[in-house]
Amino acid sequence: MRNILTKLIGFFINIWSFVSAKSAAKIAMYLFSSPRRVKINELQKDFLETAFIEDVDYGDLSVKTYRWIGKRDTILLAHGWESNSFRWKSLILKLRDLDYNIIALDAPAHGYSSGHTFNAILYAECINVVAQRFGANIIIGHSVGGMATAYFQSKYKMASIKKLVLLGAPSNFLGVFNRYATMMGYNKRVAKAIDQLIFKEFNLFPKEFNAAKFTDGITAEGLLIHDKKDKIIPYSDAEEFRKNYKTSKLITTEGFGHGLRAEEVNTHILEFINQ
Repeated sequence: MRNILTKLIGFFINIWSFVSAKSAAKIAMYLFSSPRRVKINELQKDFLETAFIEDVDYGDLSVKTYRWIGKRDTILLAHGWESNSFRWKSLILKLRDLDYNIIALDAPAHGYSSGHTFNAILYAECINVVAQRFGANIIIGHSVGGMATAYFQSKYKMASIKKLVLLGAPSNFLGVFNRYATMMGYNKRVAKAIDQLIFKEFNLFPKEFNAAKFTDGITAEGLLIHDKKDKIIPYSDAEEFRKNYKTSKLITTEGFGHGLRAEEVNTHILEFINQ
């Protein structure tokens, strides 16, 4: 039923593109950048409230942060699409036992942060203000959180960052967008108009926003973890990161999917940051 509804919406946007390709593209981009805000239940809320909670501003946005204080390096955790800071609970508990200083943030339009729209460039700016505010040394990003992390460090080259962990991260925006366009069934008129819309807003065409290539100049050590059977972000994206991110190593898993929620994954992360 959901697939039928998706194609139906795409069909009407295609029809509208013959009236106004520009407005059809705006509708398509609004859908693309409007995540569902997943409700945080009481158990999740109880855990998050064990942290020191602080709002960090970026422009008109209020970014919710959670801080578990420790004496070792400061680790910033950046979740992915339609998630929130609770997704890190199992890793946070292990990091707390090791006395790391832990910061998690809710992305714009996610969790308890403000906003209604979301994209990797905006997320990178929010990661920057939070990383600067708390003096991050290590950043761990899942999915688009990993893509935004790569873009942030490429742009700002924050000197205190020693290590990056990218989990199931998309290597390029063009691949993400093409999968979205295929899912919706957009015609070439809509796709071309979206290209122009993105260029007007970000001064980059989708094919030019390549997070893997952005890592070429990053000197911080990197750990890439990607599941061979990831159905959301193909394994080839991890290989593209590995090719460009010269100071990184790639660990391949099988059976954990895109979420990579597994003790084995946490073990790999802990071994890397403890080195």
